[in-house]
Amino acid sequence: MTSYVYSAVRTRFGKFNGALAGIRPDDLTATVMKALLEAHPGLDPARIDDIVWGNANGAGEENRNVGRMGALLAGLPTSVAGTTVNRLCGSSLDAVIIGSRAIESGDADVILTGGVESMTRAPWVLPKPDRAFPARDVTAVSTTLGWRLVNKNMPKEWTVSLGEANEQLQAEFGISRERQDEFAARSHALAQQAWEEGFYDDLVCEVPEVELERDESIRPGSTPEKLAALKPAFRPDGSITAGNASPLNDGASAVMLGSEQAADLLGAQPLARIAGRAAHALDPHRFGFAPVEAANKALERAGIDWGQVGAVELNEAFAVQSLACVDAWGIDPEIVNAKGGAISIGHPLGASGGRLIGTLAKRMKTEGVRWGVAGICIGVGQGLAVVLENEEGKN
Repeated sequence: MTSYVYSAVRTRFGKFNGALAGIRPDDLTATVMKALLEAHPGLDPARIDDIVWGNANGAGEENRNVGRMGALLAGLPTSVAGTTVNRLCGSSLDAVIIGSRAIESGDADVILTGGVESMTRAPWVLPKPDRAFPARDVTAVSTTLGWRLVNKNMPKEWTVSLGEANEQLQAEFGISRERQDEFAARSHALAQQAWEEGFYDDLVCEVPEVELERDESIRPGSTPEKLAALKPAFRPDGSITAGNASPLNDGASAVMLGSEQAADLLGAQPLARIAGRAAHALDPHRFGFAPVEAANKALERAGIDWGQVGAVELNEAFAVQSLACVDAWGIDPEIVNAKGGAISIGHPLGASGGRLIGTLAKRMKTEGVRWGVAGICIGVGQGLAVVLENEEGKN
């Protein structure tokens, strides 16, 4: 059996405390699920074999299994099952990987995948006391981003902040502040251009009662010179700033997967074949570099090499780690994130993988590219990658 991407949709991504701040993550999930079903009006929703949904938090309004909760809110038949997976930043890309494997094993014909994150609405949590009624203060911990309630047995070098981890990566590879700011400015310019040219028009859906023209974190007019004026965020003498790292965001994405036979059920032809996938892990504080081997493994499993790849969507967690990956692959930087990336578009953790797949599949169709790669780095030292094939494209 073979698995295919048939369609994809996402919300516009809102910035922290921005336009989507008032929308619960389960409602964002329901919104993109409904939009994806509208793209397949002939599909009987009861024919969806499973829902696999990504989410990095799960501690609040997601109710732990937001995939199932969102499906119920979207009005899908209660017979349609749903699960939620958590591989942090890679959660919705993991959902695509899991769904594609189910199809290729013959267990399913149609699987609805995707992911959601409201970083604005992520709750504070309190640890339970080790005895009843302790006479001391308890500190609430934010679940928005990064390590929380760290186990004392974890080595200290593993549990540094995400920013400090990438400052270490900068020192390891000698990637200058200038290169990082140039990369970030390019992300904003390309995202702005893509929106103006209408590239994203059929990849996004409206969120009820929200007025948002485009992804809220895009800053038109960003230049390397303007970004150079920002102060380092993690070290007094560091290179990483709020301008060359991804922001905190809210949003959701959805991807419809199916077998070759599912074309009749879905009333559509596939956009791309899922040709390879892989995970890779290394020391937790080196997570930004993990997509390198994940993508190399995925390409090997697809039976191709980097010389045949014409489009890459790499999640821009930080400019420095993105540049380190592109350098390691030895590819033309111009094929990477040609419609902008997470530094400008945003990075709502559980939704980013679905965005990458949707953008990559459309790029491959519009550019006539046969082979493409989606990759993402993941906190605690992991990376994921998926290889897509546009069977009508050229090498």
